[in-house]
Amino acid sequence: MNIQNIVAKKKFGQNFLKDQSVLAKIIEAMPKNNHKVVEIGPGLGDLTKFLVDVRSVEAFEVDTDLCKLLSSIFKKEIATKQLHINCGDVLSAWQSELVSEPYDLVANLPYYIATNIILKALADPMCKNILVMVQLEVAEKFCADAGEKVFGSLGIITQSVGTAKIIVKVPPTAFDPQPKIDSAVFLIQKHADRSDKDFEDMLRVAFSQPRKTLRKNLSAKYDKELLAEAFETLELAPTIRPHQVCTKDYHQLYKII
Repeated sequence: MNIQNIVAKKKFGQNFLKDQSVLAKIIEAMPKNNHKVVEIGPGLGDLTKFLVDVRSVEAFEVDTDLCKLLSSIFKKEIATKQLHINCGDVLSAWQSELVSEPYDLVANLPYYIATNIILKALADPMCKNILVMVQLEVAEKFCADAGEKVFGSLGIITQSVGTAKIIVKVPPTAFDPQPKIDSAVFLIQKHADRSDKDFEDMLRVAFSQPRKTLRKNLSAKYDKELLAEAFETLELAPTIRPHQVCTKDYHQLYKII
């Protein structure tokens, strides 16, 4: 299979990252360790060729045409077990742990499943770090702090398990074909795993109507008197909005109610 014959498939959300300076920044930002790397959506192998130089790589690609191409490009790395390619839907393979050893997720993620993949990686005890390219607005949500308008459930879940920062913003011109939106590479370094479903259920209620007050949103499910006591204990104003409350206070609120 010839690389010139490959056309990006819209159904798989394919936008191939071509900017060498961005690829270099991703490699530079990788945490210094010996973990295996999981790459989801390796595409034409533009990032993969850098990754196999520094780490052992487990790649997951849903496009059978690209699987054949990658198998041809990386024959040597596959033979030496520096690279293993799994052809199929990563979400089907990811029932609990994706691989059975500590790994870092490093990938230019397909936009349509990016948030789902990151949340699964946050829950996977074998995943230690997440360094991914996604839509800029998604990266900003995962990296947001209390008080910022985009601060919500994704930022709170992330801060509950680790620290997050944007590495570099990436314009559409870095890709072929060019997407209509800006992208960003960001890093999450985990110190715990996402596990408390009930806490996340509370967050869904808390941010159900972001323009309303937090207390109003929560009163749809939780006892009003208990909420009044909790807000007083935590010194939260009755008029405070969901995005204005910090992660620590959300956990305290959860413990009380």
